[in-house]
Amino acid sequence: MQEQYNPQQIEPQVRAHWEENKTYEVTEQPGKEKFYCLSMFPYPSGRLHMGHVRNYTIGDVIARYQRMLGKNVLQPIGWDAFGLPAENAAVKNKTAPAKWTYENIDYMKGQLNELGFGYDWSREFATCRPEYYRWEQWFFTRLYEKGLVYKKMATVNWDPVDQTVLANEQVVDGRGWRSGALVEQKKIPQWFIKITAYAQELLDEIEKLGGWPDQVRTMQRNWIGRSEGVEIDFNVADSEQNFTVYTTRPDTLMGVTYVGVAAAHPLAEQAAKNNPELAAFVEECKNTKVAEADLATMEKKGMATGLYAIHPLSGKQVPIWVANFVLMDYGTGAVMAVPAHDQRDYEFASKYGLDIVQVIKPANGSDQDVSEAAYTEKGVLFASGEFDGLEFEAALDAIAAKLTSLGKGQKTVNFRLRDWGVSRQRYWGSPIPMLTTEAGDTVPAPADSLPVVLPEDVVMDGVKSPIKADLSWSQTEYQGQPATRETDTFDTFMESSWYYARYCSPHTDDAMLDPAKANYWLPVDQYIGGIEHACMHLLYARFMHKLLRDEGLVDSDEPFKRLLCQGMVLADAFYYEDERGGQNWVSPVDVDIKRDEKGRIVAAAERETGRELIYAGMSKMSKSKNNGIDPGLMVERYGADTVRLFMMFAAPPELTLEWQESGVEGSMRFLKRFWKLAHTHTSNGSAPQLDVAALNDAQKDLRRDLHKTIDKVGDDLGRRQTFNTAIAAIMELMNKLTKAPLESAQDKALMQEALSAVTLMLAPITPHASHVLWTQLGHEGDVVDAEWPKADANALVEDSKLIIVQVNGKLRARITVAADADQDAVQAIAMGEENVTKFTDGKTLRKVIYVPGKLLNIVAN
Repeated sequence: MQEQYNPQQIEPQVRAHWEENKTYEVTEQPGKEKFYCLSMFPYPSGRLHMGHVRNYTIGDVIARYQRMLGKNVLQPIGWDAFGLPAENAAVKNKTAPAKWTYENIDYMKGQLNELGFGYDWSREFATCRPEYYRWEQWFFTRLYEKGLVYKKMATVNWDPVDQTVLANEQVVDGRGWRSGALVEQKKIPQWFIKITAYAQELLDEIEKLGGWPDQVRTMQRNWIGRSEGVEIDFNVADSEQNFTVYTTRPDTLMGVTYVGVAAAHPLAEQAAKNNPELAAFVEECKNTKVAEADLATMEKKGMATGLYAIHPLSGKQVPIWVANFVLMDYGTGAVMAVPAHDQRDYEFASKYGLDIVQVIKPANGSDQDVSEAAYTEKGVLFASGEFDGLEFEAALDAIAAKLTSLGKGQKTVNFRLRDWGVSRQRYWGSPIPMLTTEAGDTVPAPADSLPVVLPEDVVMDGVKSPIKADLSWSQTEYQGQPATRETDTFDTFMESSWYYARYCSPHTDDAMLDPAKANYWLPVDQYIGGIEHACMHLLYARFMHKLLRDEGLVDSDEPFKRLLCQGMVLADAFYYEDERGGQNWVSPVDVDIKRDEKGRIVAAAERETGRELIYAGMSKMSKSKNNGIDPGLMVERYGADTVRLFMMFAAPPELTLEWQESGVEGSMRFLKRFWKLAHTHTSNGSAPQLDVAALNDAQKDLRRDLHKTIDKVGDDLGRRQTFNTAIAAIMELMNKLTKAPLESAQDKALMQEALSAVTLMLAPITPHASHVLWTQLGHEGDVVDAEWPKADANALVEDSKLIIVQVNGKLRARITVAADADQDAVQAIAMGEENVTKFTDGKTLRKVIYVPGKLLNIVAN
């Protein structure tokens, strides 16, 4: 065994051994407990960042630990390879998205391998390959046949100069990113999948996701947004028209003083035809994209339509206004406005001088002033005719019954969740497998014509999708007659919503999934990824799993048993100002830093030039601040095991991690100490067999510490997933081992047991070094296949206890007693201590407080 730890030498050798022996390739083994560990697959952007490294290291540690517990562990990897960034990069670099993507995959695969991740690479796939997206195309046609897919008009961002649809991220300050033209909101036909048909099941089964963070489950509940309320029909005065609103507060119905409609509502468009001023306002609202989250804080704007709605119960007429805070995409595009009991309605009514009529007061009967703000609490109805005196639940039932009897409304359940729009007017995605016949009928592409292959050898102009620009691509046949292909492509969430299932049988070429293999591995036992995916991706994956179940491809209800959302990785950021006052950011790896005695940065300079830099604090690693740390550079400098160890030790997995190279250096020093101790031990020849019965007290104490650590680390890695505390416990044990004697045969035997156990405990975290050390310590086979160490229950039994002795709350002595000593025995020993006697002689013992095995407090005066 070489004396010095040299990761640059050993790590490539270990990885070559794994590759040669296909160490991480697995197959189904019925009867053996399986464990499917999955980290969210990467987008091949060109380079791994430290966020990737943290995510994948966490997954790898869990997978390796579970393998050492004797389970059949699957840990696959692949590439989420479609998407807009590839198009943008292709335009910028004058290449095709496919070429850019495949080159990035090759590079990033090398980076992943350098970090020693134990992936079953035989299952690798990229979602941009036809053999993958063929099956989501097939599944989409199946959903269409089941009535779960439909096409309707929907609003998109339209660039009137480039004549193209823009993604949200291509709209900058309301303008197209290339043309600079003001972006319009335009309606075009788009494809949808009926996720709302599964809304209640998706909501109900959140309760089954006990292994998910509470925060994520709450976010999913809110995204689905189930509410119980009443649909109410309003007639339009002097017209045969009517419209519907939905409200969760029907108790406020008698306080309605106006109705707000969205700019895209048919009533708004009708009123705007003969009103140029209103038409201009409607157009302004349509082209101002508003996120739902911004509705509460945005400036409320509106304009009267000149139309009036008839109150369904009172018969009074109330004005209909176009309001910018009403969105067509949410609810019915119309709201009944009750200014006295809704703050948004209140602000609007106050601004435009509309009536404010109070109909709810506190349940205790006190008066409630609404001259300054709306009263939004539930209470008792008044000024509401026959409903006066009712509280909320009773009022809801009574008003709903009244409306139902009049044919003007009904109780209903509503969901915030909307159907999944899967159309994208971009090129780099899976073509949607739908056709339009000469007769104008829409039909799914026949199964034997799939996949509809996306051409990869294209030229990107950054304006129009190549498959939209190439009219010949869309020309095809259906049942021998001319037909036209759909030129929209799938939302990339389509690929990521079922990839976890395809890993179970990635080479099946005659079916989407092999049910036998899928049902062996699924559901995923541990899923790891950022909390930014808490709603969209996770909800779509849950939905897709239920669709797969109902197609008979899987027999489970949920895709992921346990979810871990890792925190972000932060790094120091430094810059200097140029002559124009611009900020020029310098990478932290190129900065020399001075710190004060508390470790705070007090000065920084660019290493190459000596230029003084301004410290901007810690922030998320990003290109904009040039504070991303290249994992490859860190691996080259310190080795993969050191980087992995730091990642797991620096912070609990769900919290942000502050990247500090000094911390990486500390992890390197620890591995060097461990290696050196192992070298010293093995240099003394083979160790004899440990005789547990012959251990002296010091050796028993050390062995007890060892087995306490084994017990804690196993719990930390498995149940608690607090990897940082597991490593801290190992480091604390190592401090004791480095001070332990290596003189007697028993010393050497105990050290052999301890170093072997530490090697096993570190194996999931530092697999390269552990692989070598396991062999050097004389063990056969690879450490990856070794059994996780078990704590010896007998070793954990303590023969004696250290007791703190206090007199009147002040420390006066420390005594060692038999582990089973009772209070009388402990007190007798304590009273024999000179320093205890000194403070109790001549005094009356008022009370003796004993905390078994820990503390004796004597109260005397």
